[in-house]
Amino acid sequence: MRALLVTSVGVTCAAALTLPLATPAASAPAPHSASALPPSTSPASPGAGPPSAQTEATTREAPASNTSDTSATEPRKAESAAEPAGSTQSLPLAPLAAPSNRVAGAPAVQGVPQRDVRPFSLVGVVWEDAGAELHGTVQVRTRATGTTRWSDWQDVETHNAEHAADLGSAEREGRTVRGATAPLWVGDSDGVEVRVRPEARDSQDRAATPVPLPEGMRLELVDPGEGPGENPGENPGKASAPDPARGAPANRAAAVPAVFADTPPTAAVLPEVLTAEIAAASAVNAELAELGATVIPALTQAETLESVNLAPGAKPYIGPRPKIVTRKGWGADEKLREKNFGYTKTVKAAFVHHSATGNNYTCKQAPSVLRSIYRYHVKSSGWRDFGYNFAVDKCGTIYEGRAGGVTKAVLGAHTLGFNTNTMGIAVLGSYASTNPPAAAVTAVSKLTAWKLGLFGGNPKGKVTLVSGGSNKYKAGVKVKMNVISGHRDGFATECPGARLYKKLGKARTSSAKLQGR
Repeated sequence: MRALLVTSVGVTCAAALTLPLATPAASAPAPHSASALPPSTSPASPGAGPPSAQTEATTREAPASNTSDTSATEPRKAESAAEPAGSTQSLPLAPLAAPSNRVAGAPAVQGVPQRDVRPFSLVGVVWEDAGAELHGTVQVRTRATGTTRWSDWQDVETHNAEHAADLGSAEREGRTVRGATAPLWVGDSDGVEVRVRPEARDSQDRAATPVPLPEGMRLELVDPGEGPGENPGENPGKASAPDPARGAPANRAAAVPAVFADTPPTAAVLPEVLTAEIAAASAVNAELAELGATVIPALTQAETLESVNLAPGAKPYIGPRPKIVTRKGWGADEKLREKNFGYTKTVKAAFVHHSATGNNYTCKQAPSVLRSIYRYHVKSSGWRDFGYNFAVDKCGTIYEGRAGGVTKAVLGAHTLGFNTNTMGIAVLGSYASTNPPAAAVTAVSKLTAWKLGLFGGNPKGKVTLVSGGSNKYKAGVKVKMNVISGHRDGFATECPGARLYKKLGKARTSSAKLQGR
């Protein structure tokens, strides 16, 4: 097997980063066959968490992870094409004016009054204690950038603790992890207002003590920055049709620049310079695509089986490899995540989630949604990387999630208590009362048919998992589950939404059929 050794290379001019062939590193297990599972690799010890918020308005800029800029109005910094820009504004919540009908002794409503801010596209609320729950409601309204148009109040999903690293894990204990709501995609905005109402006192129990809100709540406003193929200054959070040429009347074609006989030929495009972090995230997929590839191409069933080292006489059940957009393809800033990769022993099951970020995004915006969620997971919540192993958008596009290699058993932070020996798939959107698009369900079937097949999993089968501790199963309890399960099967939660959960039976059947079962 070929692997690539990543080294830090200083460059003073534009040049291609060439990495020599070398023996596989211990942190990246070799792609496995259907008859032999990958070796167990312990997760690397995570480093320090995100910077603590100490000022009234903090702006966290990429790629610096240990410094904070106290200016909330500084323009976004320009960065190289290999290092996507992006930022997080962090605003402290404070008590709002008490309504006249407020019950005596009840906790005050907290929030951020209507105000102007730098452009952002995703919001969420975080607090200091990851173990504390927010008993109440969070609502936000935003103003579309460059307009006076404010949205209606939108609900933010408050129950999000179940999407996290397992209790006692290195990722959970070795970092400054925060409690957090689910993030909400609002599109390109430059104004915000938020209110957090504590849970009402039980009217039947006047002596009940009101549940206080978590301490240290902050509003996180995430700008996803520019992704691959986006021009500097192009707004990734705004969906729009191509603009007609500026300066040309509506009934007249735009002028075409003249080309003269002595016009020199277009200069050759130099290969992109890859940072060591981008190269490392790409190198773990080296057997599937070129270094720096934005897409891992789809394979037919025959090509997929040929690409897997099978034992003589083996009869594998592996679905065709689907097309997968890599982290490089959706513009992940590799300097945000923990440097090393974390692995578990195998992949016995797949947990399906919805991201609860809302459905007001276009497929063109999906990479921006992913970059926003990624930044929210790492910079705001304190996780080592994007929580899910894969993501699927409403058009059925499959994206690589947490770094470490799409064929490998990468340890995620998606299903509290059941991250070990499983993978997490997030369907972008909210599907409690909205039906998931058929394309998204089909993509889940294709992805699981291939990935579970690499580890010998039967999509229509059952598997026994050991709980790491959740609100549904105590630590150490053995639980029999479907190989393709919904998040609610391992944790008492609404996720992946009632409508998406109802589609999992169809996904199991389709996935097994793709495997040839």
